[in-house]
Parts: sequence; structure tokens; C-alpha cells
Amino acid sequence: MTTFKYILGLPLLLLYAFYFSNSKSTRGFSTEKEYLTIEKVIQKKTDLQKSIEKGKEVYADFCIQCHMANGKGDLKNFPPLDGSNWLIKNINQSIHAVKFGQTGEILVNGKKFNNTMPSMGLSNQEVADVMNYIRNSWSNKQQKMISLKQVEAIKQ
Repeated sequence: MTTFKYILGLPLLLLYAFYFSNSKSTRGFSTEKEYLTIEKVIQKKTDLQKSIEKGKEVYADFCIQCHMANGKGDLKNFPPLDGSNWLIKNINQSIHAVKFGQTGEILVNGKKFNNTMPSMGLSNQEVADVMNYIRNSWSNKQQKMISLKQVEAIKQ
């Protein structure tokens, strides 16, 4: 029985050694540099993704107090941003509200809200970024990016 183990074990050991001595070519990567290049391609972000990341910070600094971390507002004084039909259908008015503030009654998802949102003093780029964040957070999924040019076109 011991002789059988050696006869079977020796070829398996040689195959194992051969496989690991040639593992780079066996796995399709000839150099570590090629692997790192593939990794960099995978990590590239779109302009929209970059804007959303910046907008998340703006939201945390200026919007989260009223519209909450979950984007649902308080449903009394502050309207929801999550699933908001007003935010999606009224893009220019939404940009205007973020850029200059909002007063007066608005109808969001069939419910009236009549409160004041002050101007936060955001730059046009910050307005674009936070708009991209809220339009792509929670249940909102809008692939069309709000551009800096689009925000600059909105006047008081």
C-alpha cells in the first residue's frame, strides 16, 4: 500500500510544482503591471458619479437638517426629496429653489407644503452637485446630469 501512495503521489506532486511555477502564464497575466492597469480602468468614475459624491457632502452640510438623511423630510413643514414628483417634473423650479431659496405653496406627491426654504448661498457648482445627489439618491434614479451650464442659466 505504501508503494502505491508513492507511485500516485509523485506525479501529483510534480504537476502541482509545475502549475505554480508557471502560474502567471496559466492565469492569463504576464506581468503585474497589466493587472494594475485593469484595476485602474475598473475604478474610473463618470462625471455624474463624481458630482453625486460632491453633492452628498453639500447635502450633509446644508439640507439634511430639514429633509433628513433618508430624504423623506418631516411631511409637515419640509417636503420629501425621496420619490418627489415635484423634484423630477419641475427641474428648473427645483434648481431655482436650491439656488435662491423657496417660498410659497408647492404640491409634492399630492400634498401641499407652504414653508420657506432660505437661500443657502451655494455656488452654481454646489447647486449642480447637490441636485445630482438628490436626483440619484434613495429611490430617485435620474441618469440625466444637471450641468453647471444648466444651473447658471437659472436667474432670480
